[in-house]
Formats: sequence, structure tokens, C-alpha cells
Amino acid sequence: MRQILYISTASPGAAIDVAGILAVSQRNNRRDGVTGLLWTDGHRFLQVLEGNDAAVQRVLDRLLSDPRHRGIAVLHDRTVAEREFGAWEMARRSASDSADAFDVKMDGFLATASPTVRGTFEGLIAARRAA
Repeated sequence: MRQILYISTASPGAAIDVAGILAVSQRNNRRDGVTGLLWTDGHRFLQVLEGNDAAVQRVLDRLLSDPRHRGIAVLHDRTVAEREFGAWEMARRSASDSADAFDVKMDGFLATASPTVRGTFEGLIAARRAA
């Protein structure tokens, strides 16, 4: 099973509809057997995707051609023995979530992640806290 972790930034002036992205991603990923975790603050995106090689590559190809993203950098691309994210999730802070409550949600999402994946997400969370 292939797992990739990437980070990107929203293109200047891009209309980012997080709820729309969630709906399309859930539909496509369920159809293609892709799981993972997406963290976004509406400007930055950090996502891990996992599934069969061809399905993950199709998602990555769609992202690379999506004009809403720029500076897509694949942080790791590896083979894993089993899924670290058994169900598609999208980490998104709702208006009713405090920053601390959102961080607790992220801890739960990352509970079964490898140290590399967990550390990358935790680093972004720490940067958000420091800002």
C-alpha cells in the first residue's frame, strides 16, 4: 500500500471552499479506496493519502493540476504494510471548536500514524499555536 504526505499552499485569490473539498474528497476517496487525513486552515494544506499505488497517484495527479494549490511538496512517499488511517477524515476546525479542542481531535486522528506522519502534523499544529 502506498502512502504519501504532502503540503501545499492555496494559490493567491483562490476560492477555497473547505466544505466543498470535503464532500468531493469523501466521494472520490470512498470510490477509490483512498484513506488519509487532511489538515487545513483554509490557506495551508497538509495531507496524508494511502491506498493502492494507482489510486493514490490519481489523487496526487489531480492535486498537481488543481489551480487552487501552489507549491505542492511531497514530504514522503512510501510503502506501508497496512493503513494508518482506516477511514477518511478531514480535520477541520469548526466555528464552535476552540484551538485546544481541535488539537485534541487531531491527537485522536493521529493515534495510529507513524512517527514521521504524526511528527509532521504536530509540527504544523505547534506552528499554529506559536502564531
